[in-house]
Amino acid sequence: MEPHQANQVSPWPHRLAVALALVTFPLIWAGGLVTTYDAGMAVPDWPGTYGYNLFRYPWQTWLAAPWDLFIEHAHRLMGATAGLLSIALVVAVWLTDRRPWLVAASLGALALVVIQGLLGGARVLLDERLIAMIHGCLGPLFFAYLGGLVVATSRCWQAASAFESTGGEKMVRLAWITAGLAYGQLILGAVVRHVPLSSAPAVFRIALILHLLLAATLTIQSVRPLLQSRRLQLNARGLRTLSLIVPTLVAIQLLLGAGTYVAKYAFPAWLDQFAFAAGYVVQEKSLGQSLITTSHVANGSLILFVSVLLAMRSTRLFSRGAGIPACHSFWQIRRSAPPRRAAA
Repeated sequence: MEPHQANQVSPWPHRLAVALALVTFPLIWAGGLVTTYDAGMAVPDWPGTYGYNLFRYPWQTWLAAPWDLFIEHAHRLMGATAGLLSIALVVAVWLTDRRPWLVAASLGALALVVIQGLLGGARVLLDERLIAMIHGCLGPLFFAYLGGLVVATSRCWQAASAFESTGGEKMVRLAWITAGLAYGQLILGAVVRHVPLSSAPAVFRIALILHLLLAATLTIQSVRPLLQSRRLQLNARGLRTLSLIVPTLVAIQLLLGAGTYVAKYAFPAWLDQFAFAAGYVVQEKSLGQSLITTSHVANGSLILFVSVLLAMRSTRLFSRGAGIPACHSFWQIRRSAPPRRAAA
């Protein structure tokens, strides 16, 4: 690297981290649809598709295929795209920014993609619901991991300067607790979604009750970082915006959760006295059911993603006095001075 370039930070790691996150969110959507429609076994072989190389499967056949085959093959193609972008991210970090921790973080993203792909293949080859549940839990974890990479590769992270704020450490703690609860809720949701049909009714009932209890806990906890962000002695609009998005998404998730229960299991028995509930009939794998259920799954992953953004951003601002970045807004970069390479 030339001396005059020593302080320059390449934008490519950040661009690729953002691109990977943008691909992963619809990938989670597609994975949710695969589970909703029980399409996981629509293609019996792996890593190919009916004997074809994944990328050489005839697109005319794919587009004209039955719906379960269409979404399963689309899920695989999107997963392969995420894998290629993960490789590109590792290469970009290695060539432009060799900070050991960032190289390790990019390799971690690649490792998670590989593990997730192997789990998807094992789910097809072994046809095991337990593997499907683990596969469904690792996808949101990878998405959240990308949230951390998006922040860590951003210019705001690079341009941090010293800042002290009363209540900053509490903000960090609340943000990470929210992220932890969000992931725990996703795990319980995966358990509810993948309970074997042969299980006793009590298994599903216990999993559902725990899911509801943690939902109530997460709802309360999601508001606490928002309240704490308003007590901070700095104009960190990025933190306040993110801390507002999290409880908003949680509120939407509660509505989607209620809708999912009605779409899959009908209205609660105590509502049968009302005409709108008594005449309702569950339409298995209908468009409405698939959209509501999959939206519930995808929005849960989005809550975790934004929670990690908030936690990472708070950590950079307040842990060890790392400080407020040169940009007062999370997305707005101050261009009066070139970004510098951070030692952290």
